[in-house]
Amino acid sequence: MKIKAIAIDDEPLAIDIIEDYCEKTTFVNLQKTFCSAIEALKYLQDNSVDLIFLDIQMPDLNGIDFLKILNNKPFIIFTTAYDNYALQGYELNGIDYLLKPFAFERFFQAVTKTLNIIENQHKTETPEVINLTKTDKEYFFVKSEHKIVKIDFCSIIIIEGLKDYLKIVTTKGNILTLMSFKNIEEILPAKLFCRVHRSYIISLNKIDTIEKNRIYIDDMIIPISDSYKDIFYSRIDL
Repeated sequence: MKIKAIAIDDEPLAIDIIEDYCEKTTFVNLQKTFCSAIEALKYLQDNSVDLIFLDIQMPDLNGIDFLKILNNKPFIIFTTAYDNYALQGYELNGIDYLLKPFAFERFFQAVTKTLNIIENQHKTETPEVINLTKTDKEYFFVKSEHKIVKIDFCSIIIIEGLKDYLKIVTTKGNILTLMSFKNIEEILPAKLFCRVHRSYIISLNKIDTIEKNRIYIDDMIIPISDSYKDIFYSRIDL
């Protein structure tokens, strides 16, 4: 498969480098480049992409603010000369953070990581869950290794994404199953569970405290990403 990508950077030389690296990478189709994040927003209103190479320090609208207002976010690889945005970039679910000037090998590592994630998502379209539709039942079944396991909704503490698997942490133990967040969100009761991060779903009933966009449940600390923050706080009436 090919990754559909765009690049946003106000430096022509940086755009030239990304174009050159994409040409050398057979599985990346760089569809368009932009020197303005505002122009890229207009393009994305009518066009979908899998990946954005995104600079941070840009006039008018910087990369961080661009990402915060972007709907239907694709995967993001930050490309910047400034290392002080790295933590914020990862909090915004960036796949990777390339510090300029970056070599082709480092670029290739980042896009390969993106390709692996996309391919794993496609593999999990056939779920390992037995009953997909929401019902009035208080449980569901999943395939785990060579077993079929019954899981009570009330026993779930968090669900964590591990590459192409989900780890369902329950009061009875951990269950590893081959399925996607999309699949399990279709069966979880919305009144009981909330996605708070690309890698986490939490049980609202199990929350102990919330502090500085972090959720504390027992001895676990789960981050709340900006992408899901508004939805989460609306769910707890804040």
